[in-house]
Amino acid sequence: MLIAVIVATTAVANAEPRPVGSPRPGYSLVWHDEFEGDTLDPEKWSPWRPGPRRDAINTSEAVTLDGDGRLVITTSRVREEDGSIGYRTGGVWTPKTCLTRYGYFEARIKVQGEVGFWSAFWLQSPVMGQHIGDPARGGVEIDVIEYLCNGTNLNSAKHAIHWDGYAEDHKVDHHESERPDTHVGFHTYALEWTPDELVFFVDGEETWRTDKAVPQIEQFMILSCEVGSWAGDIAQADLPERVLVDWVRVWQRTADGPEESD
Repeated sequence: MLIAVIVATTAVANAEPRPVGSPRPGYSLVWHDEFEGDTLDPEKWSPWRPGPRRDAINTSEAVTLDGDGRLVITTSRVREEDGSIGYRTGGVWTPKTCLTRYGYFEARIKVQGEVGFWSAFWLQSPVMGQHIGDPARGGVEIDVIEYLCNGTNLNSAKHAIHWDGYAEDHKVDHHESERPDTHVGFHTYALEWTPDELVFFVDGEETWRTDKAVPQIEQFMILSCEVGSWAGDIAQADLPERVLVDWVRVWQRTADGPEESD
């Protein structure tokens, strides 16, 4: 298992995070990034899937630090060499730096205020699409939060799980949590993953619990933005637009917790 160490906890919207402490009894912090400094830490993150992705191109330049302790993912409009209009966005992930099995995963995020793309904090399996019919071994895409700034989605946080790949065997379950102020200020989005269930939280409040398709393998984290019609017409968006991430923190059980994987 590849991990590091330090602080954290849950925040109220538009407020500073409360003092350092475990979100659950028996947990301790094993990995974190407070996004301090001016450059992304390559020992924690790498660019997420550079190149064409849905209706945009992912670039490493779309992800920066603002110097005030926040990760910034920028979605922008560009004129391509052939004169057409294109879009750039991106994200970061941890498949080579942080894979964990079970724990409490939390990020404090200020989502976008424009249509045409969605932001997300999620966990992914390194063997997605393998071991069909056995999500415990094949892993599960766990969307801690997906946010679309359009229509009825404006005031909601979306949670979802996907397993058995993305082709004909694909399966999904999801829940939409109505949050009237989702698009205003910072909020914390969290997942408690145990051997038996997945529990989702927004600003420390439980919003969804499921024991369906719980993975039993190490998985990695992703922070991303994606452009696509699901999120509305991006031609109507006032770009560039930014998504801000204040921190990401991972805790694991230290008392009577599950054993680490091989």
